[in-house]
Amino acid sequence: MRQQRPQNRSTRLRRALTAAAVALAAVLGSGGWAADTQHALTGPPPGSTAWVADTTLGIRLPDPATATPAEVAAFFAGLTPARRDALAVRHPLVVGNLDGAPVQLRYRANALALTEERGRELARATDPARTPQDHAAARARAERYRTLLDGGRQILAFDPRGRGQVAEVYGDLATARRTAVVVPGSDIDLLSFDRATDPYGTPAGMARALHDATGRRTAVIAWAGYTTPVGVGPDAATEKLAHAGAKRLARLLDGLAVTTGPDAPATVFCHSYGSVVCGLARPGPAQSSGVVVLGSPGMGVGSAADLDPEVPLWATARNGSDWIGNVPFVSVLGLGHGADPTGPAFGARPLPATGSHGHTGYFAPGTASLAAFADIALGR
Repeated sequence: MRQQRPQNRSTRLRRALTAAAVALAAVLGSGGWAADTQHALTGPPPGSTAWVADTTLGIRLPDPATATPAEVAAFFAGLTPARRDALAVRHPLVVGNLDGAPVQLRYRANALALTEERGRELARATDPARTPQDHAAARARAERYRTLLDGGRQILAFDPRGRGQVAEVYGDLATARRTAVVVPGSDIDLLSFDRATDPYGTPAGMARALHDATGRRTAVIAWAGYTTPVGVGPDAATEKLAHAGAKRLARLLDGLAVTTGPDAPATVFCHSYGSVVCGLARPGPAQSSGVVVLGSPGMGVGSAADLDPEVPLWATARNGSDWIGNVPFVSVLGLGHGADPTGPAFGARPLPATGSHGHTGYFAPGTASLAAFADIALGR
């Protein structure tokens, strides 16, 4: 027996390497290689150093790097409306991204930040020291910021760094009895989170569809608040970006718990790679009333038993034209995201997907999946 152990270890290693290679090959074969590795945006909002150093109110401002959303909420509760507004004017990028700050104040701060950033991009677009490519990119950004300022849009978060991040609210967070959050998968950022060419494959399109399907009785947040993978490649096959995103999602949910007035914490809808983010975030009952995954490559956990037992988990059936079904549900040597949430052994509550088509069709009007999502969002 002792002589066979090295051979057995060698066999197990070969099998593990083979499974990893198969997983990676399937991922790459699904959408093509994306060599553009992303670096997760982490840490406090831009402008935090100036915020912490600000003593104009004669009081110490909460450090965005260390203060909890509950501490942030308590700080703002102790300020007069005029003092709150003064901070939003002086530090719009901090206040607009500060979980725990009053929601309406964040809307105002982000409108100010978008206006300032649009002015900067317009200046870059005509800067003779920059290249034509720089000018084109600046014009695209400026136009993006203009559209986010149109029509009283409710921008809950805005961060222009890197590919950019944004969160938008559909409905009234202050009066809606229920709240939902949409967490997207790959290829979503500031420029693409509401692209018209794929209306139900973006967090904005999903949020609008869910808001309408509930009779506009819920407030739904389209959350493009983490660095997503670009294309299908190493970032999509590993959990590096999901770990960073999970921390940001947990903080968002903590902030909603102390600043909104729903009857229950938010229900979280997690699409594709976003379901990995949700699985690693492991929201508790104070953060979430339930988690719904759709088009999932796995959740980064072995089964529903690895998540909080007090938070219901639903897994949406995969339609026959969703390419994610071609990805092996394994986790080997850092590749893959684990077991299939739709499998009976995983332990999630099943949801139907009749009428849906493709990887991004689960929120399309008329589908059984959207009807089920609406019932869950309403607490039925």
